[in-house]
Order: sequence, then C-alpha cells, then structure tokens
Amino acid sequence: MNREGGASRRVRAVLTIRIVCAALVAVALAACAVPVLAVDGIAIEAGKATRTDTLRIAAQWQWPQRWLQGGNWHLGGFWELNAGQWERESRPGERSRLGEIGITPVFRIQANDLRGFYLEGGIGAHLLSATALGNKRFGTAFQFGDHLGLGYRFGARGAFDVGYRYQHLSNADIRRPNNGLDLHQVRLLYWFR
Repeated sequence: MNREGGASRRVRAVLTIRIVCAALVAVALAACAVPVLAVDGIAIEAGKATRTDTLRIAAQWQWPQRWLQGGNWHLGGFWELNAGQWERESRPGERSRLGEIGITPVFRIQANDLRGFYLEGGIGAHLLSATALGNKRFGTAFQFGDHLGLGYRFGARGAFDVGYRYQHLSNADIRRPNNGLDLHQVRLLYWFR
C-alpha cells in the first residue's frame, strides 16, 4: 500500500466519522422538536479492546411497556442509536480509525422507580465505515453487536446513570474473515425524563 492510498483512506474515514456524528446530532435535535420522538436520554461511552479504543455518543428512547413486573422491579428497555469512532494501534506509532453507527434494542431489569442497580442486555446492528482497522480485517461493514451490562441509576428522577458493558461485535460468519471485537465499556448517561 502506498502512502497516498493510506492517506486517502484516513481522510475518508475522518469525513465519514464527522458525517455520522453530524447526522446523529441532527436526528437528536429534530427528535427533540417532535414530542413523540423526543430523546429520553443521551450517553457518552468509552471502550477498550486489545490495541483498540472506542468512543461513542448515543441517544436513547425509553419504551413505555413494563414486563414481568415484580413488587419493586420490572423488565423494561429502550432503543439506543449510537455513533462513534474506533481507533487501533497497528504498529508502534501508527494508528488507524473507522467510524460506526448502530441501533440496538436494550432490555433492562430495573427498579420500578428507575433508581438503583440494574442489569441489561441487547443485540443490535452496526455499520462500519471500513472493513479493516489497521491489521484487523472484518468480512463485512455490517456487524452485530451484543452486550451484557450492569450499572447504577441515581439522582432526582434517576436522571444519572453510570454503567459497564461487555460487548462483542462480529458479522456472525456472514462472510470471512469474521474477526470480531470484544469491548469493555464505561458509560455515562443522562436521562431527560
């Protein structure tokens, strides 16, 4: 690979990331203007895998349904739309990046007053801006992302949310290679309602 090709790919990746982030911000702002589509929460998330770092922003829309309601808890959930960037150290001093957008239905076992500890899980769809990240190759730009997480929600109305997620992303053998990515993520979330 020549330097021009590598530089061109980096420019495309940076532009894709900026476009994706701008699109997510535009969607979030438009959704806030329409009460039915109003964003219920916004999160920032940092993740770590072997030689790979991720950073995402996400918007959440809570579901009105409550299933398996117990005395003090229930199963609920939300839709999550995220956009982010992955960065990997390929060789010492050389880093590569790609952009990502994703949508995931997240199920959460939580207290009825939405405060305290919770457990969650979800399986969603992610679209990558490239099928390679440094020396790591993905068979497709489309990836499935499943996660398990736990956290704590606190403050007035349960507005603040701190959590941990373990997430696995791969293309589920749609096409080879299927070099997945296992992430450890820390999330900070603010719920508007």
